[in-house]
Amino acid sequence: MAEQITKRPYPAHWEADVLLRDGATARLRPVSPDDAEALQKMHEGQSQDSIYFRYFTYKSQLSAKELERFTVVDYVDRVAFVILLGDELLGIGRYDRLSESTEAEVAFNIADVHQGRGLGSILIEHLAAAARENGIRSFVAEVLPENRKMLTVFQAAGFDIKRSFEDGVVVVEFPVDPTARVRAVMEAREHRAEAQSVAELLRPESIAVIGASRQWGSIGFALIENIIEGGYSGPVYGINKDAFEVAGMISRSSLAEVPQHIDLAVIAVPYDQIRSVVQDCAAHGVKGLLIVTDGFDGEEGLAEQRRLVRVARAHGMRVIGPASAGIINTDPQISLNASVSPALPQHGSIGLFSQSAPIGAMLFTAASQRGIGISSMINAGNRADVSGNDAMQYLEDDRSTSAVGLYLESFGNPRKFSRIVRRLARKKPVVVSRSHGMGRRIPPGHATRTTEAPRGTVPSMLRQAGAIETDSYTAMMDILQVLACQPVPAGPRLTVIGNAPALNRLAVENARTAGLEIVGVQDVRMLDAEHPVEETIQAVTQAVDTVVQSGQTDAIIVLVQSGMYQLEGDATRVAHAINEVAGDTDVTIMASFTSVLEKNFRPTSVISNGQLRQGPVDEGDDAERVKPKQFGLPIYASAEQAVHVLSELVQYRAWREAERGIAIEYEDIDRYKAEELVNEWTQDATGTELVKLTRAQTDELLECYGISVLPSRRFQTTDEALEYAEEFGYPVALKADNTILRHRLDLGGVRLNIETSDGLRANIESMREVLAPYGSPSIEVQAMAPAGQGCIVAAVEDPLVGPVISFGISGDAVELLDDWVHVVPPLSDQDLERLIRTPRASAKLFGYGDIPAVDVEGIKDLLARVSQLKDDLPQVARIKFNPLLAASEATTVLKAEIYIANAAIRTDSARRALLNN
Repeated sequence: MAEQITKRPYPAHWEADVLLRDGATARLRPVSPDDAEALQKMHEGQSQDSIYFRYFTYKSQLSAKELERFTVVDYVDRVAFVILLGDELLGIGRYDRLSESTEAEVAFNIADVHQGRGLGSILIEHLAAAARENGIRSFVAEVLPENRKMLTVFQAAGFDIKRSFEDGVVVVEFPVDPTARVRAVMEAREHRAEAQSVAELLRPESIAVIGASRQWGSIGFALIENIIEGGYSGPVYGINKDAFEVAGMISRSSLAEVPQHIDLAVIAVPYDQIRSVVQDCAAHGVKGLLIVTDGFDGEEGLAEQRRLVRVARAHGMRVIGPASAGIINTDPQISLNASVSPALPQHGSIGLFSQSAPIGAMLFTAASQRGIGISSMINAGNRADVSGNDAMQYLEDDRSTSAVGLYLESFGNPRKFSRIVRRLARKKPVVVSRSHGMGRRIPPGHATRTTEAPRGTVPSMLRQAGAIETDSYTAMMDILQVLACQPVPAGPRLTVIGNAPALNRLAVENARTAGLEIVGVQDVRMLDAEHPVEETIQAVTQAVDTVVQSGQTDAIIVLVQSGMYQLEGDATRVAHAINEVAGDTDVTIMASFTSVLEKNFRPTSVISNGQLRQGPVDEGDDAERVKPKQFGLPIYASAEQAVHVLSELVQYRAWREAERGIAIEYEDIDRYKAEELVNEWTQDATGTELVKLTRAQTDELLECYGISVLPSRRFQTTDEALEYAEEFGYPVALKADNTILRHRLDLGGVRLNIETSDGLRANIESMREVLAPYGSPSIEVQAMAPAGQGCIVAAVEDPLVGPVISFGISGDAVELLDDWVHVVPPLSDQDLERLIRTPRASAKLFGYGDIPAVDVEGIKDLLARVSQLKDDLPQVARIKFNPLLAASEATTVLKAEIYIANAAIRTDSARRALLNN
């Protein structure tokens, strides 16, 4: 046994915090001998049927020999995972390799009281990931026919299951390769669990405010006051060991005095008390924590933050914060205002998420000032646990939410962010504002690294995912102002109605520049000295109603220029009249009021009468599209502002209704071999160290994905070059083995179409003379490719945005003009089309003048294979094909460089696990 456990050190990177089906957290880790007692205790609590199903016989206790076998493993041929809640063992799963094959037998045992919480599927995913790392390609399990629960777990895992009946048992066999179907199943489960975990925080049945205070102006006073004054529907308990009474209630000195179970603990104690408070919450079974306390800065603060999250997750709790500005749920059945906002915002359909507490407070204020109805708001603060990804998982399913606004300082798990945004934006508009320093500096309480991606990557990634990116949080609120009370425009057709012809013309010019289609302009006399407000209302409402009834427009912008002579309240009356006549229509109606002097008239707001709209607008292929519940008219300070917002929404609608494309999948890819290779090559790499692959290694890895590189050889002597040329066949090329010179004909770094051995000798001698001033770089000989257009393909695993694929046309377009396009895998055929057509210089690929089009389909095929490689192997840190030569009949990679990183640093979704910040 000792020989087995020395085969591999304890694989700490397999440890993970996981979410169960009901949204609770638990700790998954490789088994250890110390788990024997907990395993025995779990076994003793099992029913006779459960024991019989697992062992095919009944045994009241496990023997010492059995406990040793189940808890002592070698982490290679024999692997087991346990899932724990505190010290309680909830379940155990294991595999044992069969002989020296690539097949292993798998088995599970879940505690009776925790069955139905998704433990079996989690164990399968993590065992499969560990098995692939150890070269195992398939699992086999023997299950009694009566054990329908376990058969269902296997069947529902998404793997390609084969079942047979032998000797009275059902034999289940399946490959552990994470196919598209397996990933889809995992993502669906992950989505449901994470959505439920956030729902538990936003819909608590009971709250304890720990650190509640009687001192006016303190955060502890404000939080309990806001919860109570907001009308929270459940019981609230103030915890303060030094006060008898808090907020008109009897104060409790600790959770032990609270007469019922607590769902949400709102923590506002000093920094040095946080550790003991979190431990107390864990001991009393609290479900979730909202921590407003700050001070988790620097290395010491970050370490303490990680420690408290580990404790919380190990005891089933999720954490919002620390340094959070709070959470809000305006659902009348909940009415939760556990935030710094002194009033519960208006109930509506906009879901908001932000990171920093100051920005969160500003969003609270901006929503109230603009009259934007909110469904829920989450401020993550330091984002130690609950992140924007979690919030989006919840908001996607929340029937009260029709649009989502995100203010971000980082993406957390970037691969997951991209995947969730793409899915969410198909159902509901997603508007994103981000810190201008995102990726260049680390937010307080975060451990993210700075970005290495090319400029423009984040905007490109968000555009690819269908998100609407804005320059600031105020611009984000401008767009949400429409989404709060109006439908997304059905198309680009716009009608302008206004009382100032010059202003109308300016709006029309801006609209056309923004890509909108002008279908009508109506100059209407409105508010002036000769036309009292009643006539103004009649004129404008008649114009709006006529245009709506015509059915010829998708949107209307009403421009009102009021003079300095209007009476107090006139502009407000006109705005309400427009709001009323707009009614329950599918036409998007916006307004801009200028030169208004009314004291209470806000130039950027929603004019609303408090009514709500109910029900869906239409049914799409993607999901039910919910109409905004709030009924109102968005008003802007300028026509330019209104036109810009409308243009963004029209582009979003076009993205949503465009063909989604077909996912690219290849059957000739050897993922197993590729993963084995990178795991082997990075065994000695540590931390963020990168390992550059040799040419032979590069060729071997690329071959796994059906990519070949044109042969080349570096040589020392002319005779060596001649041998290589004979091997390749003439004509050949000579290139300086230097990143810059190998592409520069003008500097003598390249010689092409050398057709004879004499010509090769002469060119080698000449090149060595020419390159002497540049340090005499090595020279290599390469087979000649067909003449064509040079391109560059690059891919990185970026700490900010995850995997990024970049494409551009070689030369000044990329090097001087930054004419790249960047996308995030996985890619559909539509993504590939956009990838090669977006660079301005890409016109060269499709034929111009007398130059024929190149092998466009070959470029797409190669980009799709690179995308698949990056999606499968996050260990591949950098790839560069420079140049990629696209000719009319073929696409050829002339030079390839690959760097790989520590295989233990995983950002993929091959197993479900909560991110550790």
